[in-house]
Amino acid sequence: MSLLERLGLHRPELRAWALYDWANSVFMTTVLQVFPIYFRTVAAGELPPATAGARFALATSLSVALVAVVSPLLGPLADHHAAKKRFLALFLAIGSLSTAGLWFVGRGDWLLGASLFVVGNLGVTASIVFYNALLPHIASAGEVDRVSTAGFALGYVGGGALLAVNLLWIQRPRSFGFPDDQTAIRASFLVAAVWWVLFSLPLFRRVPEPPATREPADAGRGAAAIAFGRLARTLRQAPRHRDAFLLLAAYFVYNDGINTIIRMATLYGTEIGIPRGSLIAAILLVQFVGVPFAFLFGVLADRFGAKRVILAALAVYVVTTVLAYRMQTTADFFVVAVLVAMVMGGAQALTRSLFATLIPRHKSAELYGIFGVFDKFGGVMGSALFALMLTLTGSSREAILGVVVFFVVGGLLLTQVDVARGQLAAREAEASS
Repeated sequence: MSLLERLGLHRPELRAWALYDWANSVFMTTVLQVFPIYFRTVAAGELPPATAGARFALATSLSVALVAVVSPLLGPLADHHAAKKRFLALFLAIGSLSTAGLWFVGRGDWLLGASLFVVGNLGVTASIVFYNALLPHIASAGEVDRVSTAGFALGYVGGGALLAVNLLWIQRPRSFGFPDDQTAIRASFLVAAVWWVLFSLPLFRRVPEPPATREPADAGRGAAAIAFGRLARTLRQAPRHRDAFLLLAAYFVYNDGINTIIRMATLYGTEIGIPRGSLIAAILLVQFVGVPFAFLFGVLADRFGAKRVILAALAVYVVTTVLAYRMQTTADFFVVAVLVAMVMGGAQALTRSLFATLIPRHKSAELYGIFGVFDKFGGVMGSALFALMLTLTGSSREAILGVVVFFVVGGLLLTQVDVARGQLAAREAEASS
């Protein structure tokens, strides 16, 4: 087996598909990491800090709610009309134009900034639904784990590389020809939008559009009737695909723990006195340490199975959370950051690929639309628990320890997934479609 085959990048369409992770990850790093700071200090800088924070939180919640409505309804239409790439292109355009539009957000423009952030977040999240839906059509059952983890690894590299450049010119704007740091931040959003579009082009050239999957019940019906009708039929057939939906339930729980750690890490680090420079360095460290371990997870899944490797990653998360609870120094913070980097991308990538083997391919966009809802809502319960514990105890230390329950419960749910039974049900559904 060649090196590229071991990495899951041995065919042009696989490399082109994985490169979209490289492309869209700049939104996850540059926009999601930098824009919240810019929003609070510039766009909403004239508002009280609590008000600015509340409005940004509202914008975040609105974007998640829109994804929850849009993804499950457009997925069935993408399957029905063979339009996965067209919908991906649509939301890529929406997301990248909104990201570029952040260039025009100046002091006091909090409403414009919040609106563009909502639309950009919707664009990137919805595009990933249709991107994921292409995976089971281009990768065989023996390749899918390696291909999925390769995507996450490239995402780490691309997102981390641009974020490193952005942070460098934000820290030293005049050295890069910017009059001030605010202009440098706005330029970083513009560059992220161009990067996103440019590195998406290979997918549209190399990855074929899967064929349409028409169902007799949809004949002569309009778009809305097709979307709601197919979604309703799929939900009624959930017992037939119990292992796929059980995986979704497990993922919803343990991904909540993963996202809570990601979202609350800098807050917790600030509270215990970790310097700002160290926090930024840790963010970059996670991006680049995650690269080899994402590839490694694909290799391990080939040998031991995706389910077992995900369970091992959840065990590492439990240990990591306990260490975070005991953390005292900057060195401790970096140890925790490395442990998170080792398992974060692998656990999420293998969940994506395992789900691909448990669903019938002719419903891939529809079911990945549901997967996207579970993915984006991950972190809601954990963040609420974190806020509650913080209110009751006045410290993030006890709050971070409470996150352990999500990894334990999610792991227990995952043990109930019968992979062989789920894969058999998916193939039978394909044969009878």
